[in-house]
Amino acid sequence: MTVYFIGAGPGAADLITLRGANVLSRCATCLYAGSLVPAEMLEHCPPGAVLIDSARMPLADIVEHIAAAHRAGHDVARLHSGDPSLYSAVAEQIRALDAIGIDHVIVPGVPAFAAAAASLGRELTVPGVGQSLLITRVSTLSTDMPDGETLAELAATRVTLALHLAAHRIDQVQADLVEHYGADCPCAVVAFASRDDEQIVRCTLADLAARTAEAGIVRTAVVFVGRVLAASGFPDSYLYSQARMTKVAGDGH
Repeated sequence: MTVYFIGAGPGAADLITLRGANVLSRCATCLYAGSLVPAEMLEHCPPGAVLIDSARMPLADIVEHIAAAHRAGHDVARLHSGDPSLYSAVAEQIRALDAIGIDHVIVPGVPAFAAAAASLGRELTVPGVGQSLLITRVSTLSTDMPDGETLAELAATRVTLALHLAAHRIDQVQADLVEHYGADCPCAVVAFASRDDEQIVRCTLADLAARTAEAGIVRTAVVFVGRVLAASGFPDSYLYSQARMTKVAGDGH
């Protein structure tokens, strides 16, 4: 028996990976967060599968459901929104499963920041403008940021930011960033990326807090900050350059 932590993607039911859908179709038990995972995704589950909504379930109860499935000989699909490698709370579940000797496998999914960038129609790494992406969040009452990882400290890098779980503190985000990025720095907020109720706000850092509040966005959003969001006039990538094509052609002889 194995527990499969499956990345369900950012929201649209058809953005689960083929591997994720195939694994889901083989698992007799599925635990999913009903508040984040679309109900249509459960159509991949086999007939008669045990479906358990874990949206308001503490860790101990989740582990007990998995242990019960283990005793019954069921493989378990543990559906998480986005990709399990980012802000998924998978780490503590894996720790608990390791303690009781239950095998587990991670099946990656489309992360929210990637879906949000697609909705913006933007590449996040642009030649001569920005080649780094810093994925982070802000402190909350439930989860503080470690030493050296506060937003004000990370802002000193001035690389493109993708902020998760930060829309509810957008005033503080703006205040922490404006000194390093400048009030005219392009920003974008994408809420519910890939879903029918997706919202997009494009603005400068000076207007970020006001425009986000005006849109009523307080959760399930990715906040981007960086010059790549409005990049123009940048040099072509070497990938498609004549110099590279000539070299490739020469290497082939």
